Amino acid sequence: MTASIDSFGAKGTLEVGGEAYEIYRLSAVEGAEKLPYSLKVLTENLLRTEDGSNVTKAHIEALANWDPNAEPDTEIQFTPARVIMQDFTGVPCIVDLATMREAVATLGGDPDKVNPLAPAEMVIDHSVILDVFGRADALERNVDLEYQRNGERYQFLRWGQGAFDDFKVVPPGMGIVHQVNIE
Repeated sequence: MTASIDSFGAKGTLEVGGEAYEIYRLSAVEGAEKLPYSLKVLTENLLRTEDGSNVTKAHIEALANWDPNAEPDTEIQFTPARVIMQDFTGVPCIVDLATMREAVATLGGDPDKVNPLAPAEMVIDHSVILDVFGRADALERNVDLEYQRNGERYQFLRWGQGAFDDFKVVPPGMGIVHQVNIE
């Protein structure tokens, strides 16, 4: 990701436990203090990704001056710092990336340049069927059966995790996407 232009001088450093973290202070943007929490998160995102083209000072000011009663008149960019998907949507994304790599290679390009633009994690949830129950090893047995039933799928996802930069798979039995996202 390119460095932010930082028109508002919002960029700073927060030191915690001997570690330094780059932050963007909302207090540098007049009006941001009155925004609802969700728009404060979006404002921080715009400060962090301000590039003068896709995200400009005017976009940040428009958001800071948000009026809940006004008709929206400015479209703004949102650039996620991280993407989390469940397997239902994640598997097609990996198929698309693999297909793009094939197309790039066919056209003579470097297929290794095709990668997610942001770190992405795919949580395989709701895929384990309850075949075995009432036993201490029920979860382990059910997860084993899931791998047996869908071995080709998991082999493909294992390949994807190794092939693409910043892509991780959370295997079945480790939690549902909402829980993993919070953790």
